[in-house]
This record gives sequence, C-alpha cells and structure tokens, in this order.
Amino acid sequence: MIDRDGYRANVGIILCNGRGEVFWGKRVRQHSWQFPQGGIKRGESPEEAMYRELHEEVGLLPEHVRILGRTREWLRYDVPESLLRRDARSNYRGQKQIWYLLRLVGRDNDVCLRATEKPEFDAWCWSEYWSPAEAVIEFKREVYRMALNELRHLLPGESGLRLRASARHSPDRAVAAS
Repeated sequence: MIDRDGYRANVGIILCNGRGEVFWGKRVRQHSWQFPQGGIKRGESPEEAMYRELHEEVGLLPEHVRILGRTREWLRYDVPESLLRRDARSNYRGQKQIWYLLRLVGRDNDVCLRATEKPEFDAWCWSEYWSPAEAVIEFKREVYRMALNELRHLLPGESGLRLRASARHSPDRAVAAS
C-alpha cells in the first residue's frame, strides 16, 4: 500500500533481550544487517503486520515476545534514486514505518530464521542497543535513530543513554540460520 506521497506502509521491529541488547539480522546472501521490517497488507493493522513479519523473518510467535511500546507517529525514509525500481505507474519514494519495541520472553533458540520458504536473514546476533543506528545502510540511519531514541525510555537502564556518534557494529556473536 503506497500512500499519495509515495510511501509504503511498513512496520519495523526492535527486538530486545533481558540485557537490553537488540536483535540484529544479516540479510540473506548480503553483507548488510538490519532490524526485521516489512510491509503492512491491505486490511491489516500495524500490530497484526508486526506479528506476521516477526514470524516470517525471525520465526517467533506472539507468546515469545511482549510488546513494550511503539512509535507514536509514522517515521519515513526515502530510498535513494539509484536503488528505486521505476515503474511508470508508481510514485514510490520510500517507507513510512511504525516501530515496535519487543522484549523476548522466550529463549534465544526460539529464533528460527528459516520459519518460511523465503528467509530474510541468514545470521543474527544480539547487539548493543545503539549500534544499529550507525551500522545500518546510510539512508535508514535517521529513522533508526528516531525509533531507538523514542523507545529507549521503555527499557530499564536505557533512558539515560545518549546516541553515540562513534558507535560501530561488530557482529561478534552472530548465529547462522539453522
């Protein structure tokens, strides 16, 4: 569903563990890492889309997580012209996203990157809360910063943290798809 401004409705998922670390997934056959995200289908609420995407991309069910919160408004990013697939009928510019912060109440081994026939990720790790804002592809960085900043107060111990400009991501505990 693309709105009149050219933005596709989407959900983003920040999944955290009990230590306040966040799930960081490596896209299939790529060297890029990101949070789970995906489009909202016609007739689907953002929350329904979030649960569907959580299962499709991470293999988790509603009983494996607890919703801690979501962004108040849509957060938008533009996809660079060089990455757009132009269709004469489309005015696509990018994504508008509602971001959810979830706490994993299940176990790490509940994560299953091959829950569907078309996996999004082929490895994953737990990462420091702010690291993804500097490690994600450049055109998504501001949206990641806004989502992490808006939701940080919902995690114990995160409310006093400030975004570190020099954060670097090193997926040192990456877990391959099983």
